[in-house]
Amino acid sequence: MNTTTIPKQEFYDRLKKFQVNIQKAGFDACLVHASESDMANVRYLSEYWPTFEASAVFVPAEGESVLLVGPESEIYAAHRSVFANIEKMIEYRESAEPECPGMAFASFTDVMAKYSPEGRINKLGIVGWAITPLPVYMSLKEQLPEVELIKADITFLPLRFVKSENELDCMRKAYAISELAVETIINEIKPGMTELQVIGIAQREIYKHGGEYEGHSLYCFCGASTNNAISRPTHNKIVKNEVIQLNIGARVSGYSSSVGLPISIGPLPERKRSLVDFGLEAHFKTIEMLGAGIPAGEIVKDYEAWVKSRGFEKYLLYGPCHSIGMMEVEQPWMESTSNYDLQKNMTFQVDTFFYDHDFGLRWENGVIIKEGGVEKLSSKYMKVIEI
Repeated sequence: MNTTTIPKQEFYDRLKKFQVNIQKAGFDACLVHASESDMANVRYLSEYWPTFEASAVFVPAEGESVLLVGPESEIYAAHRSVFANIEKMIEYRESAEPECPGMAFASFTDVMAKYSPEGRINKLGIVGWAITPLPVYMSLKEQLPEVELIKADITFLPLRFVKSENELDCMRKAYAISELAVETIINEIKPGMTELQVIGIAQREIYKHGGEYEGHSLYCFCGASTNNAISRPTHNKIVKNEVIQLNIGARVSGYSSSVGLPISIGPLPERKRSLVDFGLEAHFKTIEMLGAGIPAGEIVKDYEAWVKSRGFEKYLLYGPCHSIGMMEVEQPWMESTSNYDLQKNMTFQVDTFFYDHDFGLRWENGVIIKEGGVEKLSSKYMKVIEI
């Protein structure tokens, strides 16, 4: 068996588990959405990854599901997905909104009549509520005025929280590729390169070693922009004796990764090196706190209290972890308000971010929750590197 792919049967098993949840929630069906940039929910069920257009999976409480795609994607979806049932709909077209003259499309009325056991539904759960296209929502309201539309992410997302062994193997491979890309950057980065040129090195290595895509928007920042919690690389040039932030992630069979670390070319000034060193200490401290059965909210509270006890609370924006899987950031969040316990084979990014007025740093590595601790998905670059 190829351990870096998801077998077809696992997709079918996921659909069955989801249908059990749909029935328990009292829905007649759910409509699960994805876009090109946030493809996780649809790909999790179908292996289909939309390009330009949006897409959805219509899952009845009983019976066969159907993949819904836009005008250009019918043939692509048939080649890519594990679904036999595919319907083409104008509501899932790309944002340029082509009129598509001469093409025939299914309506939501058609889909309900064809794929609902009784040809009609009363309660429809919407999964991917935050990314459901407005044209879809408007068509549902117009074509199915008697149907109650209900946010239903909670019926679906927990299926993705605990990873299967196939999923974990995809993630292990993705992290291994990310570390190879980081290694090559460290070997090749030079003063005068732009941040974008450094990212070009990472992209080359990700595809060279078997990644299907970047796991997220790749980071390389130098200098003041390192204090951005999220940002994008620019034509800003790499200079000596300054914090250079890397966050490099590959994607394998739908599963994301990220390896993050601050590096420098030459030694850092003492003030900056001090915060970098503390960030790494906090990174290790977080990993020590993790394990199956531990309340997520308590980890965050203990982490924040520890940072405060060390006198670094003014540099803390957030932390210390977020879940990772098909998206580099996905549910469940780990926050002080979290009310769940960590479970074996949940996967998290230990995301340690501190910032000052003129620089910042992030240490980021993946872990699999285990009994009594974690399995590290990445650890090679949990050290200060001054080239």
